[in-house]
This record gives sequence, structure tokens and C-alpha cells, in this order.
Amino acid sequence: MNRKVTKAIFPVAGLGTRFLPATKSIPKEIMTLVDRPLIQYAIDEARAAGIKEFIFVTSRGKGALEDYFDNSPVLEQELRKKGKDELLEVLQDTNMESGAIAYMRQHKALGLGHAVWCARRLIADEPFAVILPDDVIAADKPCLQQMVEAYEDTGGCMVAAMEVPPEKASSYGVLDVKKDMGDLVLTSGMVEKPAVDKAPSNLAVIGRYILTPDVLSTLNQTKTGAGGEIQLTDAIAEELAQGRDVFGYRFRGQRFDCGSKAGFLQATVAFGMAREELRDEFTGYLHDLIAQNKAAE
Repeated sequence: MNRKVTKAIFPVAGLGTRFLPATKSIPKEIMTLVDRPLIQYAIDEARAAGIKEFIFVTSRGKGALEDYFDNSPVLEQELRKKGKDELLEVLQDTNMESGAIAYMRQHKALGLGHAVWCARRLIADEPFAVILPDDVIAADKPCLQQMVEAYEDTGGCMVAAMEVPPEKASSYGVLDVKKDMGDLVLTSGMVEKPAVDKAPSNLAVIGRYILTPDVLSTLNQTKTGAGGEIQLTDAIAEELAQGRDVFGYRFRGQRFDCGSKAGFLQATVAFGMAREELRDEFTGYLHDLIAQNKAAE
């Protein structure tokens, strides 16, 4: 098996209930940070890492997500006619080549492991990435690109990891570290959402994975785990039980949990202030707002 990672799975079947009522009619992945939807950040990161085939695991009601990546000839024609070349270029960056993108339906909400398993027939015998669009990572070099470069030397399975406060470890999959090598850690186990006093470390798994096709074989036999779902971390832990290497990668960048309202708002502020054309006006507004709130206390 080669170590070239050219396929990525995007599990996007969730209902987005934490963002109701907006997600009653709009897939959560289409919600925007500044002027780009969450899914566009994920796609751009995958492209930077060399991904050529994009596999979306969807569910009923995600038609807008599929339409987003389609060509829009009428809109493009209007932009071209009005000489809005910069906007035309932005729009064309959202288009996907025919055959580059595939959609699979997850008919039952059985967890992340089950969502990945749904795409098994499109993976074949090669390593693949998994990207969770809820986890938006601001980095000079995109997170998955960092991981792919490290993976060329390690092989095995690799998960993105970051340190979290011990009291928050129960919200994540947590690594049991066997050997710490700086950016890379060799793991001896993984625990999904451990009790606070049972977490083997404070190194949490974040929504970026590079996995071998062996994981898909394991998912065929995996029973439900935490929360009554088929957990991807359980299948990765089985790789360790079979004597295969699993690495954690401490990525360089800032992660935003855009699956939560607070995280989404934090990302909006961070990405807004990072935009040169918005920075001065937006920063001035935030300073005025903070001053007004302090004066009102």
C-alpha cells in the first residue's frame, strides 16, 4: 500500500440541531464565516494537502450542499458581463470538476465511524483522510497538509491532536501517549469521551484523520460504543490492538469548534479580523462595543 493520500471523506450528515432554527432549511456546513461557508474552508484545506477525490457522506435535506459545488452559468455570465472579474474568480473556486466529488447517503445517524464506513467502496486499498468541517483550523500551513507531510515518513494511522484543559477531556477522544516526539506522539491507546478522572492524557483528538483501509475492515465488525454510536476512535484503537502504529500529530494552528454557537462566533471574529479589507472597521466596532459594555456595568 502506498502512502499517497488523494481521497478524503467529509461526514456531513448531521442535522445541526444546535443551530436551529437556521438549520431547518440550511445545512450547517453552508453557514458562513465572513463570506465563505464552513465546507469551503474544509475543501480548500483538502486541496492544499493534495486531495483529488472528495467523498461527502450526507443525509436527507442536504441538497443545498450539493448545489453549492455545482457550476452557476447564469451567475457567472452576469459577473463576466459586468466586468466583475475578482468575484468571478472567487465563484469559480467553488466549482468542482466532474467526477471529483461523490455523495453517499447515511440513512441512520449511527455515529462518525458509521459515516466513514458508508464510503468504504470508494476508498479501495489506499490510505485516506477524514475531515470534519465543524473543526475549522486557522494555520499558515493548512492542518491536513502538515499531517500529510508527516505521514509520508510514518505511515500507519494519524490523528490531529491538541492539548485541552483536563476538565474538558471528557468531551473528546483522548490519546494514551506511549512516546512523545514533539509534533508527533506514538500512542498506545485511545479513549472516547473518558470520565474526567479516567482520561489517559489531555491530548485530544481533533477532526482530522489519515487512516488506512484496515480501519474500514474493522468498522465492518465494530459494535456500538459511547453514546450508542459506532465510534471511529474504537476502530482506530483496534489498529493498536493489532500491533499497528497510530500517531497523534500536534498541528500548528488555532482550532475553532464551529459545531457550537460560541465557537462559531469566535471563529467569525478571528476570521473577520484576519481580513485586511475588514480589519480596521471591524476592530473599531469591537473596541467601541467593549467600551460601551464596560460603561454600562
